[in-house]
Amino acid sequence: MLELALAQLVTGLAYASTLFLVAAGLTIIFGVTRVVNFAHGSLFMLGAYLAYTITSALPREPLPFFGGLLLAALAVALVGVLIEVLVLRRIYAAPEIFQLLATFGVVLIVQDLTLWIWGPEELFARRAPGLGGAVEIAGAFVPQWTLVVLAAGPLVYLALWLVFNRTRWGLNVRAATQDGDMASALGVNRALLFTSVFALGSFLAGLAGALQIPREAVNLQMDLSVIVEAFVVVVVGGLGSISGAALAAILIGLLHAFGIWLLPQSSLVLAFVAMAVVLIVRPYGLLGRAEVAQQGRALLHAPFIPADARLKTAGIAVLTIAATAPLWASDYWLVILTEVAILAVFAASLHFFMGLGGITSFGHAAFFGLGAYAAGLGVKYFDTPLLLNLALGPLLAFVGAIASGWFVLRAQGVYAAMLTLAFAQILWSLATQWIAFTGGDNGILGIWDTAVPRWLATREAYYLLTLALAVLSVWLLRRAAMAPFGVALRAVRDARARAEASGIDAQRVQWLAFAAGGLFAGLAGVLNAHHKGSVFPNALSIAQSLDALIMVLLGGLQTLSGPVVGAAAYHALAVELTRATDHWRLVLGLAIVLLVVLLPRGIAGSLRRRLERRPAPQGAT
Repeated sequence: MLELALAQLVTGLAYASTLFLVAAGLTIIFGVTRVVNFAHGSLFMLGAYLAYTITSALPREPLPFFGGLLLAALAVALVGVLIEVLVLRRIYAAPEIFQLLATFGVVLIVQDLTLWIWGPEELFARRAPGLGGAVEIAGAFVPQWTLVVLAAGPLVYLALWLVFNRTRWGLNVRAATQDGDMASALGVNRALLFTSVFALGSFLAGLAGALQIPREAVNLQMDLSVIVEAFVVVVVGGLGSISGAALAAILIGLLHAFGIWLLPQSSLVLAFVAMAVVLIVRPYGLLGRAEVAQQGRALLHAPFIPADARLKTAGIAVLTIAATAPLWASDYWLVILTEVAILAVFAASLHFFMGLGGITSFGHAAFFGLGAYAAGLGVKYFDTPLLLNLALGPLLAFVGAIASGWFVLRAQGVYAAMLTLAFAQILWSLATQWIAFTGGDNGILGIWDTAVPRWLATREAYYLLTLALAVLSVWLLRRAAMAPFGVALRAVRDARARAEASGIDAQRVQWLAFAAGGLFAGLAGVLNAHHKGSVFPNALSIAQSLDALIMVLLGGLQTLSGPVVGAAAYHALAVELTRATDHWRLVLGLAIVLLVVLLPRGIAGSLRRRLERRPAPQGAT
């Protein structure tokens, strides 16, 4: 038992070392540039693939092998510089959430290029020359390469401490982390500093990936698997804190190692539970500071303006075409249009508290999934009909939003967004591992045949029901946005202190908006469950939450029609690209990056601004 515990301890510390290398680069980049770099996991993956290719071509000797690992990390640093110069430098003035969207586009591009170059199969690198054996420590046999990885973390931490505390460049980085505008006013070249910081962060991610090749297979899932836990480490440690990242990496690494051993059924969720507990007790992380978290660019924009005659006419025309779709659309397009209507409700529910209240969520799928599982479990155990599920699903999601919102709204910015992610991941873990109740990865099947009444059992009838509920939902959210409640919510977003001084209960207003968003997301989940006829844990996944974010941002936060336009554009583009080309990720990623760079207001926001600049036709009101 003691030997096994020691082996788990060493394994956990080695994993912590890997997490620290990735998280250190991530926190350095965020601390200086304020970029939430979702593509950091792609750089980790690239480091592994490049290290595999380079070391395979070199002699099987220790010096060339380690030189190959270092060369791979340097190549990743150059890739990071290209990303910073070509993409991020153009959108530094935008809110962090738009930069997150751009880096997600980069993720799709890198993943598709990696698939094209190296193929879909896992790649197995040879063992490190001279380090393929094991070392006995107190009766436990530990692989030699595990000790190498374990030692890398402390060595990099020491090197970073020396750089940041003993060099002028490090002083500039620390100054930019504390107050970027003041550092720039004192003569720091921020453009050059940002590029160098991005290069260092990318180097660390590439090095972490390169160090993995003797330990695990190189595959296309490495990027997303590491980036989520790296975000957890950064947030738990405190944004911009290298020491915090080191401390959090040790905590998460040990939880991962001993969780697999002692609590295998809870291993998937322990890191997120730990993050939630830390952020509830310390809203800015273990070693984080409030002033660093509050430096972000808010999601501010001008007040919503009622649509003029041109936009109202266009909206009526689109709605008429959608309502008559059963008369002209094929079965395939009816399915797509039904999904667009569902996603429009989902995106509008997120836009309600994000666009109006400035509350960013990385885990909005929690409420979508709660609605879907309420319907699925109701049908499975109680044969509940569709109409009852349409009430129960939103109600459960509303209760979940009330409960989680109490914790989420205690934090701010990225910390609050990560708490929403923690809540969603906890639910996802329950849905995945509570097999006896939820069916696990096998899901819940047969929902359509059991719950949908005969008069709705045709594709056309269900589409019209979904469209009607989508129109009603968007209309209700729009009315709330234009009502005094929406004005109060925007006041809290733009100037919280002034809003509270004028008598607005800021906490209550945001809490209600968050709960309302959860309710309508639950409705979308119920509609989706009955449309698909099944429910799987992916309804609660990170990918589902990202889809909601992408749809809202592509459509535009500045307009109430943005989420609807974003849902239609994103889903139609993704479906058609999947049918048209095997490289749909590359095309979709490029489209997302170009839209963020060229249309920072989103599709609907940019069209609305262009129309506002044109004079209305004579007689229009």
